[in-house]
Amino acid sequence: MSKVIIAEKPSVARNIAEALGAKGRHEGYFEGSGYIVTWAYGHLLELYDAKDYDEKMKGWRMDNFPFIPERFLYKSKEESVAQLNIIKSLMTADEVDGIISACDYDREGQIIGDIIIEYLNVGKPVERLLLNEWTADEVIAGIGKLISNQKMEPLRDAGISRQWADWMIGINLTSVATLKYQRGSGKALNIGRVLLPTLKIIYDRDLEIEGFVREEYHRLIGTFKTDQDEKYEGVYTTEDGDKFTDKTVLDELLSNLKNNIGIVQEQTTERKREYPQSLFNLSGLQGHVTSKNKGWTSDKVLKVAQSLYEKKLITYPRTSSLALEESLIEKAQKVLNVHKRGLSYENEIEFHTQKRVFDNSKVESHSAIIPTYMVGKGLSAEEKIIYDAVKNRFIMQFMPVAEHDEVTIITSVKEAPFVTKGRIQRVEGWRKVENIQTKEVLLPDVKKGDSVAVDGLKIETKGTNPPKRHTEKSLLRVMETCGKKFKQGDESDEEFDSDMIKSILSGFSIGTPATRAETITKLKRIGYIEAKGKSLICTEMGRKMVELFPVKALFDLEYTGRLEKTLSDIGKGEVSKDEFLENMTSFTKDAVQTIKDDAFHIIQNLEEKTKSEREVLGKCPVCGSDVIEGEKGFGCTNWKGGCKYVVWKNDRYLQTLQVTPNAFTIKKLLETGEVYSNSFVNKKGEKFSAYLRYEKNNDNDYFSWKMSFSSGG
Repeated sequence: MSKVIIAEKPSVARNIAEALGAKGRHEGYFEGSGYIVTWAYGHLLELYDAKDYDEKMKGWRMDNFPFIPERFLYKSKEESVAQLNIIKSLMTADEVDGIISACDYDREGQIIGDIIIEYLNVGKPVERLLLNEWTADEVIAGIGKLISNQKMEPLRDAGISRQWADWMIGINLTSVATLKYQRGSGKALNIGRVLLPTLKIIYDRDLEIEGFVREEYHRLIGTFKTDQDEKYEGVYTTEDGDKFTDKTVLDELLSNLKNNIGIVQEQTTERKREYPQSLFNLSGLQGHVTSKNKGWTSDKVLKVAQSLYEKKLITYPRTSSLALEESLIEKAQKVLNVHKRGLSYENEIEFHTQKRVFDNSKVESHSAIIPTYMVGKGLSAEEKIIYDAVKNRFIMQFMPVAEHDEVTIITSVKEAPFVTKGRIQRVEGWRKVENIQTKEVLLPDVKKGDSVAVDGLKIETKGTNPPKRHTEKSLLRVMETCGKKFKQGDESDEEFDSDMIKSILSGFSIGTPATRAETITKLKRIGYIEAKGKSLICTEMGRKMVELFPVKALFDLEYTGRLEKTLSDIGKGEVSKDEFLENMTSFTKDAVQTIKDDAFHIIQNLEEKTKSEREVLGKCPVCGSDVIEGEKGFGCTNWKGGCKYVVWKNDRYLQTLQVTPNAFTIKKLLETGEVYSNSFVNKKGEKFSAYLRYEKNNDNDYFSWKMSFSSGG
């Protein structure tokens, strides 16, 4: 007798067959050693379209919605029929006495196998192979501890619930919204449970930037010289900090402190320990790679990581966990011994079992991503980027903790304290793995009580900066934490506190590790957002969706997070599938009615609404007419009368400085005649501060930018 094993993809089936000695190769399957190993191509089956249930749904008519079938049915994809028939013939063969589902160990993998098995209605016992990697050792060990597929029913229910709920919302709301708002445009208006809250995250950041009001602050900088002619700078600091909004206070202080000496009141050195960032989960890996490599997207990271997983080189990538299960201690030590061999710092690597690496409380279903004991060879350039990132982050955990001395000098001038901070790296530790450099700030060797000359005093004026635009890295983090704030760690990476880790693992998030990248890609594809370099920005259509689409719950991060957590709880057997689907049915029906009752039409009435609500940013410096924001620029409303005043959003000069004009900066320009920024970027990639004026050319009616380094210059 034999057992049929169904894998999710051909590459995984090949790995299983090799491990079990199933060497016979046939059309659509491998065979040998009592096993028949076949495969799907992901989802071989798909849910019925609305028209498959009812002929009247072939034509989109508003009266046909909401449409929710009494029972959800599946059909084979046209390109899947041949493989589906092979699977059926194998499963129904007389010599086959059981089936093993070996699809990925997550809710999507669970339903890929379950739906095929139920659709074919074979009626034979089904067992489940649950693995985190596809190396031969793991496959053989997994075959020895199969479980009944019935125990996986909660995970199956979670996958089914997600699939059916998204069908209800997607089919009904996309159809009704398109009929209502896009009639005659020839384009569908895409509506989705995860799509819209993700769009709202980007929209909110865009508004924050546009509404940002720069606040100037001032600092008093002192330059001091020792007897050995060594110089160092200090910043005047009080209990309230070193930034002052009232410059006159510092002007008076500067006058009083001239021609004085400074006394070193304090010199302290504190040793600081720096731990490496946590092991990667999928969002962390995507953020790390997209921020460090030009042209990478989170979707691309996932695809390459999935390829490495199927090649047995890394563990399951679609994970939210930041640590390893404690049961993996022995395995992790074996992996470390393989990958440390021959490294220049091999003698510094020491295995340990500390909680920051091995902690069951930080693991949900799948442990963090690490390499397997197999060494990656012959990798493509893209595969090497992902593989090295995963391998290096793993090795870092077992390197010495990095240490540096933080040196603080407090210099007093007539009792006014100036604080100076320095940094000296003492132990490189884990930083050696990726040669991470830290800029050292070396200070002169002064002692408490030393006298130093006041070599100079100056007041430095700066301004607060607007929030940065979202990148895929920051967006993934917000989606993962459902909008909760994270604290910034060293090297501009994010560290999570214990409460945030619990939140992530509970499933309270926007989408899942497996779907977030796809969501971002889709937002770009359908035109709701666009990428400018690494920055993500709402398009005009994306803005209209957020501002005008009437089903506001779909933009609510809290609401979407609760839905995702409910799906996670269904997978744990804590919530009923039927209860969730009843709620989704009610929500869909209510949402459809809300759209039908909406008096506004996004496409037909947009121009009228835009004109009536368009904000006047100021008066044109040429003719005095109103200046407003348009789709491509900020221009004078008297353009039909010949006025040429306009600031283009894609202005080439501003692009060279790596800044984008917005409503706030145009208001400032029209009000004061100039705009200031400390975030201009020169050709070397260095930031600098300057003022820009927009002046009419002497030889024509058009305008050009003029830069100066002082106001009114």
